[in-house]
Amino acid sequence: MTDRSAAPIRRRWCSNYSRDRRGEHPAAHLAGWSGILQADAFGGYGDLYAAGRQPAPILEASCWAHSRRKVFELSDIEAAARKKARGDKPNLVYPLAVEAVKRIDALFDIEREINGLSPEQRHAVRQERSLPLVTELERWMIETRDKLSRGHDLSKAFNYMLRRWSSFTRFLDDGRIAYRTMQPSEPCAASLSAESPGCSAVPIAAGQRAAVLYSLIVSAKLNDIDPQAWLADILARIAAHPAQRIDDLLPWNWRSAKLRTQPAAA
Repeated sequence: MTDRSAAPIRRRWCSNYSRDRRGEHPAAHLAGWSGILQADAFGGYGDLYAAGRQPAPILEASCWAHSRRKVFELSDIEAAARKKARGDKPNLVYPLAVEAVKRIDALFDIEREINGLSPEQRHAVRQERSLPLVTELERWMIETRDKLSRGHDLSKAFNYMLRRWSSFTRFLDDGRIAYRTMQPSEPCAASLSAESPGCSAVPIAAGQRAAVLYSLIVSAKLNDIDPQAWLADILARIAAHPAQRIDDLLPWNWRSAKLRTQPAAA
């Protein structure tokens, strides 16, 4: 019998492919599951957060990387300079957007420091260090937004966050929420939908295979494993591996086995 108390921590990422961005796809993919979903404000996720959803509503944890991007684009001096040098119309750069980026980056700095800690440790640090910064950020954004016109680009960027503030601040109260994301290299990989450039030509089977590969790669990363080393090892011996012991090759079990076979440090 397996000793469950000694079982390794399992961290996995599950990707899915769809040819469009209709809400029926995430609803089907996550049917029967409830938990915390870290995502952008894509409207197709709305039904997942509904109070009457079964087996339970999914809790939204808004993505700070998306919110930062919205203000960063209004503070990117270098991008504006490059456009001007090419003779293109440069983007407007707002000093207030620069200030917003600095405030958000202070939160990211803390997250980098606590990456890899236990959920309890992350929660403690966030309560002590991040909570005051988030509280001040909300106050500053409201005061700043109220001095701008409703149609101002920065007002829109701030409202994106303020209208979803409870989901943006959910990470403060739950140490399980960690900001780990994969940065896909292909244009269609970010959303795996036909509305991304070039994705409408992707066959369904190819898209599904890509989603499986992203799931494997990111699951390895979440378990602090080099995806290339893991895949090379299991692909080299999976044909002769007993089917009833296929779980041994899962990232968390593979890592534990590797650690047990490594020689002790002198």
